[in-house]
Amino acid sequence: MPSISNYYLTEVDKLKNTIYCMHDLMGEKDIPFHQHKKGQFLYTEGGVVHVVTNDKTFFLPARHYMWIPSGVVHSIHPSSAAVVMRNLYFPVEKNEDNFYSKTAIYPINDLLLQMILFSNRYNGDIDQKNKSDYRFALSLKSILPEISLYNLPLALPYPKDKRLDTIIKYMAANLQETIAFPVLAGKFGLSERTLSRLFQSEVGMSFIQYLTIQRMMRAVQFLLEDKLSVKQVAILVGYNSIPTFSTTFYKTLGIRPSEYVKIKGVLRD
Repeated sequence: MPSISNYYLTEVDKLKNTIYCMHDLMGEKDIPFHQHKKGQFLYTEGGVVHVVTNDKTFFLPARHYMWIPSGVVHSIHPSSAAVVMRNLYFPVEKNEDNFYSKTAIYPINDLLLQMILFSNRYNGDIDQKNKSDYRFALSLKSILPEISLYNLPLALPYPKDKRLDTIIKYMAANLQETIAFPVLAGKFGLSERTLSRLFQSEVGMSFIQYLTIQRMMRAVQFLLEDKLSVKQVAILVGYNSIPTFSTTFYKTLGIRPSEYVKIKGVLRD
């Protein structure tokens, strides 16, 4: 069996019509930019994973999966040596649902979780000669458009403008502080109108939308990895009100932070 460090380059597309399956510890290794001819279903446990494409950074937390279409160049970066990456790679079919052409992150339900658990028995290529295994794996892919009712907006575009890039890095380094838009604009020598236009033109969202996603991404990481209380996490990402933090978290991830901390590690046994 090829190692986790190179299977994605040497094995995934070796056989055109197979479904390729890999479950393994990532360790502390980043997976550099690459692409596949097959579509990729990615589920991780044990920590947060960043998936970087040519124009965005996606933030994949527990109890969610990511679909990466065929041909999308991406790199994968685990936040912890304990991260387990569970992948199924599917051949592109004729007249596929438009769902499979979009790179996005979705929450999973109990049905999909049980199917992922069942797929743990597979390693490597699953071909059509093994009808029952192939049909089961293909059914996992087939139900995704039906059960994935909304995608998780935990992805942040890259700004090309160096001024906004500097501002966004400052925001990320100071999430615990109150970041007021007028003060931020003045700090970097811009008018509020100019800064507002930069956010809309460069990243396609408002300042507050971008800041909220930054804070929620950091909150997820604190909850999953640092074993902090919801109150501690709220303060660390700039919320003085626990109910406001909880409501914002719920609107973003579809689950309360107090419930979210209970779902990590569901596949570790």
